Amino acid sequence: MIGTRRRLLIPDAVVKVMVGFGDPVRVRDSADPTLCFSGVCLANGARTTSAIGEHTGLIHGVTILLTPLAAYRLFGVPMSEWAQLSVPPEDLRPSPWADLPARLAHVSDWGRRFALLDHVLRQALDTGPAVSPEVAWAWHRIRTTGGRIRVEELAARTGWSRRHLERRFRAQIGLTPKGTAQVMRLQAALSGKEAGATWADAAAQAGYHDQPHFDRVFKAMTGRTPSAFSAYRSGASLRDAQDFVPGQVTSAMLRHPN
Repeated sequence: MIGTRRRLLIPDAVVKVMVGFGDPVRVRDSADPTLCFSGVCLANGARTTSAIGEHTGLIHGVTILLTPLAAYRLFGVPMSEWAQLSVPPEDLRPSPWADLPARLAHVSDWGRRFALLDHVLRQALDTGPAVSPEVAWAWHRIRTTGGRIRVEELAARTGWSRRHLERRFRAQIGLTPKGTAQVMRLQAALSGKEAGATWADAAAQAGYHDQPHFDRVFKAMTGRTPSAFSAYRSGASLRDAQDFVPGQVTSAMLRHPN
């Protein structure tokens, strides 16, 4: 019998849409346990703080990894309305999400399921809202600089005021430019540590002022100290796939209640 499994989900600026046809998954905010979401299918918005995913039994389905801009086009709902949340995808856009799990479940093999999914997503993208070129450019710059760029510079390069950039950016990304930069810097530090650097070196390479500064930010965003997070990662079973996104550190298995 498979018991309850718990996973610390790290902010990674990736929107994950779980389309399942097995047992439900629970996602709760690690800072506010009263914010708890449960379902077989969940759309998980961009976050600046961690969440905890829990499931008992078997997970059966597919998880779609999206940039926030792609998610904005797919759902046609301001991303700021469901940032930091996990919601049933059909609540955001009934078609095609309401009947998609049943359609996928009735297809006989994964090759045909992926073909159906590609077709459905392509149609949804074609009918979704257009992305602002200025927001897309700012998003790209934050990503390529690892979050090491000032919001004032982004605003100046777009020709917008800072306030206007923040408003448009939140609508199409879900987070502010500053919040997105914080996530990118956290990911840069995690990648450095995963590549073999010490926490101090990884933090310096990612642009943090010093180790105490990094420790404070890390705990505020993940709810754990860097050393505790490392212990979770190293203590995981080899059969546990910890990361959902290639090239990014996205989670750690939790072995005891917190």
